[in-house]
Amino acid sequence: MRSGADVETIHKLEILSDAAKYDASCSSSGSARPAVPGGLGNGAVGGICHTWAADGRCVSLLKVLLSNACLYDCAYCVNRRSNDVPRAGFEPEELVRLVIDFYKRNYIEGLFLSSGVTGCPDTTMERMIGVAKTLRTRERWNGYLHLKAIPGASPELVTEAARWADRVSVNIELPSAASLARVAPDKSPAAIFSVMRTLSRASGFEPRRLLSAQTDTTQNPRHSLPQIGGPTVPVPATSLAPGGASAWPGLPAVSFQAAEPAPAYNATTPPLDRQSVHEARKGRYRNPESAVLPAGQTTQLVVGASPESDAAILGLAENLYLAYDVRRVYYSAFVPAGTDPRVPALPGPPLLREHRLYQADWLFRFYGFRADEILSPDRPNLDVDLDPKCAWALRNLDRFPVDVNKAEYLELLRVPGIGPRSAVRIVKARQRSRLTPESLKSLGIVMKRAAFFINLRPRCIAGQRPPPAGTNPARPGLCLKHGMINILQMKRIRPQRQRDTEKMRKQKRKEKESDHGGTETRSSRERKRKRERE
Repeated sequence: MRSGADVETIHKLEILSDAAKYDASCSSSGSARPAVPGGLGNGAVGGICHTWAADGRCVSLLKVLLSNACLYDCAYCVNRRSNDVPRAGFEPEELVRLVIDFYKRNYIEGLFLSSGVTGCPDTTMERMIGVAKTLRTRERWNGYLHLKAIPGASPELVTEAARWADRVSVNIELPSAASLARVAPDKSPAAIFSVMRTLSRASGFEPRRLLSAQTDTTQNPRHSLPQIGGPTVPVPATSLAPGGASAWPGLPAVSFQAAEPAPAYNATTPPLDRQSVHEARKGRYRNPESAVLPAGQTTQLVVGASPESDAAILGLAENLYLAYDVRRVYYSAFVPAGTDPRVPALPGPPLLREHRLYQADWLFRFYGFRADEILSPDRPNLDVDLDPKCAWALRNLDRFPVDVNKAEYLELLRVPGIGPRSAVRIVKARQRSRLTPESLKSLGIVMKRAAFFINLRPRCIAGQRPPPAGTNPARPGLCLKHGMINILQMKRIRPQRQRDTEKMRKQKRKEKESDHGGTETRSSRERKRKRERE
C-alpha cells in the first residue's frame, strides 16, 4: 500500500511532467562527461533516445519542472501567472530521491530540469543548481543532465550550473524584441543574451561582434570564430535583412557577411565570400569530455505566437549559431492555450511551418546555405508545398544541371536528392570510375528528385555533338524546367488518378458480375450444374 507521501509525490510528478512537455530543446547528445569511479550511470556522445512523451515527441530523460508556479505572465506559456492551472513544486531533496529511484529501476537515463520563476531568477537558479550538485556529489550520479537557465540569473550562477550539467539552455522564445515586450513583458533581451553570452564563454567560445567602423581584435583566436584570411569586411548591424537579427538589440551582428547574390563554389575563393554556419563550425573544436558544459547550449523559438516571417526566424537562428556557438535552435509550434488577446487565435499548432523551419535550419547547418539564400525580403516565408532546398533550386535553374563527375562537394550539396553522405560517396566513387545513373542509385541518391538537376554528360564521340543546354543526358529529351513542372503537377494529379483508377476497377468488377449472372462465380455455377445433372 502506498504511503501518503508517495501519493503526493506521484501527483506532483503528473502535474510537473505535463507542464514541461512543451519545451522541445531537451536533446541528449554531444556529451561524454568522465564518469566518477564507483558512481551511478554515464553519459554518451551518441545520446539516449528510447522514450515517447504523451504529445508524440521522442525523449530520453525525465522531463520535469522543479515548480510550475511562475511570477512571469508570458502569453504563450501554459504556466503563466494569469492561467488557472493546478500548481505544484518539488523540494530539491524530493526530486533527487525521485531521479535516483527512477534511474535504478531503468525508467530513465537522464534528467531535463526546468522551472517557473519563483521568488527571483537567482533564487530559482540556486534551487536547480542544488539538485544538480547533490546528484553529482552526494549521489555520485554520472547520468546526462540538462538544466534550463533562468533569464536574468547572475553570471556566477549560470557558470556554476555549467559545471554540474552536461547542457544548459535558455529559450529566446520570440523572433524580435518587440514581440517579446508584447507577449512576455517580464523578460528582456538583455536578460536572455547575458545568459547565452556567459554559457558560450564557459564552453570556450568568445562571442564575436563586428562593428560598423572596426572589427574586434581583442579576442583570443582559440576562443573565437575561425580566423578568416584576406581583408575583413565589417558589416554594420543595420545592414541585416529586414525583420532579421537587427530587431534584437545587443545581438552580435555577424550574419550576412559579404553577402553575394550568387555564391561561388571555387575552392580558391576566400572563405569570407561564402561563409555559412557550416563553414564557420569547421574550425570550432568541441571537447565532449570537458568538465564544463560538454554538450554546449541550445535554445528554442516559438513559431506562430507572433507575426514575424520565416525569414526573420531563420535570420535570428543563423546569428545565434555564429555569435554564441549555439549547438541547435529548436522550433516549437505555438499551441493555443486560452484566449489571451496578445497571441493569435489559431485553429491549431502550425506543425507544417515548424517542419519547414527545421528543414531550412538543416540546410545552413549541414549544407552550406545562408539564411539570406533560403529566403529574402521579397520571399519572406517558406513554401508550403515544397521543401526549402527544392524551392531554392527552382528559383536558381541557371545553376543546373550540375555535372556530378566534376562538381565540388559544396555544389553537390545544392542538388535536391543529394545529402552530405551521398555527396561524400560521389566524390570518392568518381575517383575510381565515371558515374552513371545506375551507380548513383547504388550510392543512395534519390534519383526521382536529382535526375532533373544533374548532368551525366558522356564522353564526346567523334562526329557527335554534345546534348543541348537545358536537357538532361541521363534522360534524353527531358527538359529540366518542364521536368520539374511535371513533378509539381504530378503531386496534384496523382491523388485524382488513384481515385479514377479505383473507380474504373469497381466499374469493371460490376460489369463482370453482371455478365456472369450477378455475384455468382464460375466455379459455383459449375457445381450447381453438376448437382442438377446428378
